[in-house]
Amino acid sequence: MSFLVSQAASSPLSGTASIPGDKSLSHRALMFAALAKGETTITGLLPSEDVLATRMALASLGVDFRDHPDGTVFVNSPGYQHFQEPEDIWNMGNSGTSARLLMGMICNLPFRVFMTGDASLRRRPMGRVMQPLSQFGATITARQNNLLPLLIQGATHPVPITYTLPVPSAQVKSAILLAGLMCPGETTVMEPQPSRDHTERLLAYYQIPHRITQDPQGLRSITVTGYPEIHPRPLHVVADPSSAAFVMVAALLIPGSYVVMPKVGLNPLRTGLMDTLREMGGDIQIHNQTVISGEEVGDIVVRGSVLRGVTVPAERAPRMIDEYPILSVAAAFAQGSTHMHGLSELRVKESNRLQAILDGLSAVGVRAESHGDSLTVYGQNTVSGGATIATHFDHRMAMSFFVMGLRTQSPIHIQGWESIHTSFPTFLECMGRIGVVWTIGG
Repeated sequence: MSFLVSQAASSPLSGTASIPGDKSLSHRALMFAALAKGETTITGLLPSEDVLATRMALASLGVDFRDHPDGTVFVNSPGYQHFQEPEDIWNMGNSGTSARLLMGMICNLPFRVFMTGDASLRRRPMGRVMQPLSQFGATITARQNNLLPLLIQGATHPVPITYTLPVPSAQVKSAILLAGLMCPGETTVMEPQPSRDHTERLLAYYQIPHRITQDPQGLRSITVTGYPEIHPRPLHVVADPSSAAFVMVAALLIPGSYVVMPKVGLNPLRTGLMDTLREMGGDIQIHNQTVISGEEVGDIVVRGSVLRGVTVPAERAPRMIDEYPILSVAAAFAQGSTHMHGLSELRVKESNRLQAILDGLSAVGVRAESHGDSLTVYGQNTVSGGATIATHFDHRMAMSFFVMGLRTQSPIHIQGWESIHTSFPTFLECMGRIGVVWTIGG
C-alpha cells in the first residue's frame, strides 16, 4: 500500500495552473453527442476514470469514439433512436453521475441493461432516481436498499411524467430530462431549489425544444418534448471549478502566493465556494470572462490571504456541495469559527463526507463538531498534522487533506490517494508546477 505524503510549502505558490475539463460537463457532453445523429467534435474533455465509464457505456450502445493526439474526441453516433442493446454489464466504477444519468438515458429504450460499480458506488443509494424513472414504465430491480448492481428493463410504451424533486439533485433532474427526450409528449421536472443547470444549458445549446418557468413561490419547472431531432454541434468542455477549488484554497493559505487558473467554468450555480472564500477575505479575481458552449468561463487569479470564519447558509449548499471538504480545510486555518449548514447530501457522496471531514480534521488536530446537518470548524493558527488520512475511495477527501498538509507542522499521509484519478488525473503534476512538494512512499 502506498501513501501520498503532503509536505508544508516552504515558499509561496506561483504560476499558472491548468485545470482539466469539468467532470459534470464531460459526462453530459458525451451523452448529448451520443444523442445526436452524426459526428460531434469535443475539446477539453476530462480524461478521467469517471468519464471513461460513461464513454464505455455509450460505446456499447453503438456510439463510435476516435481520439486525436491533441485531446480532441470525435464522437460518431447513430442517434438515440438507433441505440443497440449492450452485450455486457456496465461497470460504472466510482461514478455516480454515470450511473444515474445513464439510467435516465436508457430507461425508455426497449432492452435490458445490467449495471454495477466499485465497492464505493455499490454503497450509494439509487432509489431517488429509480423512483421517478419507474414512473415512465421502466422496471428497475436492485439489491436491498436500492443499491447496485441493478437491472433496467426499458419501458416498451413509455409515458411522460411530471415530477417534483424532494431534494435538490442535478443528477436526478438530468436523468428525468434525458428520459423525457425518449418518450412521447411532455415531461416536466420541478425543483424547489435550483441545482446545477448544465443539462438545461445543453438543451438550449443544442436547440432542443424545452421551456423553463418559475412560479412566484420559486418552484422552477423544466419541460422537454419527446423525440426531438438532435443535430451535432461542436462542444468545448470548460475547466472544472470543483477541481480548481483545491488549487484556489492552496494559494489562499500560503502567504505571498499568486496563482492563475485560465478558462475555468463560472456557472453561477457552481460558484458557491468562491463566494464563500471571498466572504472569508480571500483575494480572488476574475479576468477575461466569456461564454463557451453555453457556459460562463473566465481566468481566476488568487493571492495568498488571511481568512476569517463565516456562516455558510443552507441555501448555498446546492451551489457548492462538492466543495465542503476543501472549505473545511480553509476554515481550519481561518480566524474564528466557520459554521456550515444544509449538509445532508454529504452523507451519500463517494463516502459519508460529513463524518470523513470530522475524522480527518480530528486526526490532524483541528477541533470540529457536527449537529444534525451542520458542521462547525474552529480555526487555529497552527495545525499539527502528522496523521494518516483514510480517504474511503473519495477523491475530494484525498485532495482536500493533501492541501491541508501544505500548512501543517508535520506531513500528512494520504491513504487511497489513487482515487484522485476519478476526477483530476493531473492533480499532482498541476500542484508541482506551482511549487508544491510531495512524495509517494510505501
